[in-house]
Amino acid sequence: MSFFAVADAIGLMTFAVSGYLAGVRKELDLLGVVIAAYLTALGGGIVRDVMVGHTPIAFLESSVHLFVLAGIVAAYLFKLHAKARLERHKLFMLSDSIGLVSFAMTGALTGLEAEFNLFGTMLLAFVTAVGGGMVRDTMIGEVPMVLTSDIYGTIALLIGLILFMCDRLECLGPISLALTAGGALAIRILAYKKGWHLPKFGVKR
Repeated sequence: MSFFAVADAIGLMTFAVSGYLAGVRKELDLLGVVIAAYLTALGGGIVRDVMVGHTPIAFLESSVHLFVLAGIVAAYLFKLHAKARLERHKLFMLSDSIGLVSFAMTGALTGLEAEFNLFGTMLLAFVTAVGGGMVRDTMIGEVPMVLTSDIYGTIALLIGLILFMCDRLECLGPISLALTAGGALAIRILAYKKGWHLPKFGVKR
């Protein structure tokens, strides 16, 4: 659980920075930038909790807001918006990947706790991990990045599938969670280094 707490904190701050960058680059005002950061970091979790009939954690836990604010403040103080292609920086990519894996696993485990079927479990993993970014991109008039770049969303779906199968095979526990997290993180890093993408219809390579 301590691992997930740290991973969630890293994910919240990194996703907040991602939202901040998207807002600044779209020339949004202060409120717009803050909303973009909050949507990216917390939007997926809010949608997930609503889907399972829970009060969103973002409405109950103040700590999550501290991490989001920390990400926004750090991005502003270090003028991250002035750095070209920051999202491709190795440290940012690693932090973002940790957040992706942690959020997807939280979503999948929430689905299993709610006794969702395979589709529902995979959907919650996907929504928790990338839902906030999709809402943000839609809000600022962009095609959601997850639908056009590398295998980001695919990893979230894969995590949902693996954890569902582990639950059905009665082998879901600390070891299987650690192996899933490590494997998913390795795939994400390898996909980044190799430039892996899903095929696009009508596009010649």
